Amino acid sequence: MRQLSTRRVIMPVVILLSGLALAPAIAASSQQLQRRCGWFENPTPGNASLTDRDGTWIIATQGGHQAKGDWPEFGDAQWVETNSGHHGYGCACLSMQADLRTRSVQLIRKAMAEPLTVCRRDKSLNEPAQGRDITN
Repeated sequence: MRQLSTRRVIMPVVILLSGLALAPAIAASSQQLQRRCGWFENPTPGNASLTDRDGTWIIATQGGHQAKGDWPEFGDAQWVETNSGHHGYGCACLSMQADLRTRSVQLIRKAMAEPLTVCRRDKSLNEPAQGRDITN
């Protein structure tokens, strides 16, 4: 019986383990664009999120995470102002890449403001509070 050299046995194992170690990095870098529509909220400077039928997706946190790409541009009839400085919410669709585990938006490829009625008609969405105290 012929003996296999140590090198012939170890090299395939090293290659296999290297591939397994890189798999999460490859998966993270190959995130696909998703189109998500819902309530885009920008309640205060530097904070933004999109809430769709699957939950809330964090776009930006003041002093922290900021997704790459442009936010939607809303006309006056598409925006509900709830705070000074034109902060509030509107209805939008985003083509985006996100970390599904953390629900953190990494990249916005395209952002389109929609009429408020689009989100208001969607029974799976709850309209954000309009500046009222939601703790009571």
